[in-house]
Amino acid sequence: MTTTGNYEVLHEAGYSPIKAWTKGVPFNDNAKQQLLNMAQMPFIHKWVAAMPDVHLGKGATIGSVIPTIGAIIPAAVGVDLGCGMMAAKTTLTASDLPDSLEAMRSKIESLVPHGRNMSRGKRDTGSWGNPPDDVLDKWLTLSDGFQQLCEKHPFLKNTNNLKHLGTLGTGNHFIELCLDETQAVWVMLHSGSRGVGNAIGSHFIEQAKKDMERYFIHLPDKDLAYLPEGSPHFRDYVDAVAWAQDFARANREVMMARTLQAIREIMPMPFTADVEAVNCHHNYISREYHYGKDVWVTRKGAVSAQKGQLGIIPGSMGAKSFIVHGLGNEESFCSCSHGAGRVMSRTEAKRRVSLDEHKLAVAGVECRVDASVIDETPSAYKPIEKVMAAQSDLVEILHTLKQVVCVKG
Repeated sequence: MTTTGNYEVLHEAGYSPIKAWTKGVPFNDNAKQQLLNMAQMPFIHKWVAAMPDVHLGKGATIGSVIPTIGAIIPAAVGVDLGCGMMAAKTTLTASDLPDSLEAMRSKIESLVPHGRNMSRGKRDTGSWGNPPDDVLDKWLTLSDGFQQLCEKHPFLKNTNNLKHLGTLGTGNHFIELCLDETQAVWVMLHSGSRGVGNAIGSHFIEQAKKDMERYFIHLPDKDLAYLPEGSPHFRDYVDAVAWAQDFARANREVMMARTLQAIREIMPMPFTADVEAVNCHHNYISREYHYGKDVWVTRKGAVSAQKGQLGIIPGSMGAKSFIVHGLGNEESFCSCSHGAGRVMSRTEAKRRVSLDEHKLAVAGVECRVDASVIDETPSAYKPIEKVMAAQSDLVEILHTLKQVVCVKG
């Protein structure tokens, strides 16, 4: 690996280069190998960009930017299509908040379905039994597109679609109340396209694999199965992903409105909230122009950072997060990291971190503290300050946020 400017270059003969913004942060060998597998694909445009939160993923490395001409790799996009962030700055300040924030967390949890309970005969706690009127109204903006998808892909009718709109999910998805450097209160949340997006992503990943087998195309990793542009499934995939990205955005909008409602029900004083960053996907595809070509850009755990574009880079549930704007660095295909990036798998975190250690790491944050969230403990992630330092040429920090309430699925 050689160093050039603010990034390092990993390059093997016959492969496209990999430019990695990983100075001062862990960059494991398994992630490097996964990136090298990607770099073997013949339709990579110029190089693959690795962000400082880079770590091993399924199909493609999380924290990677993959520009392609003439093909898309569905597993590189993943199954949480359109997963991303939303943040709103309120006119409240820290001094306005009550001494105990437990009631605030409980109210948010009561208004936004979260988690997952698939016990036989019981409703999934992370879905709606009877979707409320605000969810039904938002669904009207998506229903025509969904009907068109179902005409081509009837299996989608039986997915969690409407019942997952305005719900949080599990894993690293969250809703937080944060304070910025001026003690202003922010609401920040992270979720994606939920069950229906998973079904769409999984379907086309399998379809691409079947096509590779049908045409005897050998790959360095079966999860790099691709859909060639112009093939029967390519346009169907692009259309389905576009709808899933719209669903993900709408999902975040409903949750934001409900979280603000929860705050208003707990706090008697009036306040307003201005959304700072809405369409901040970090698992998605986009048609963009780079280095003289129209290309498909897959951001797998990466955020668009066009010059002046607002973005959100969260840390772990006990660390700082950042509102940024992009610097438009073409060498990263105008991208930045989507978070801190894991250094431990979920299984490893549960094995290595005790509940007492986790409690200490999230001290001062009103959150659920039990064994079920240890996989999200701060030490399972890279230090967010080092991640931000490694990408100082990709984004500029506008606000630094620290959470005081965290709702997890």
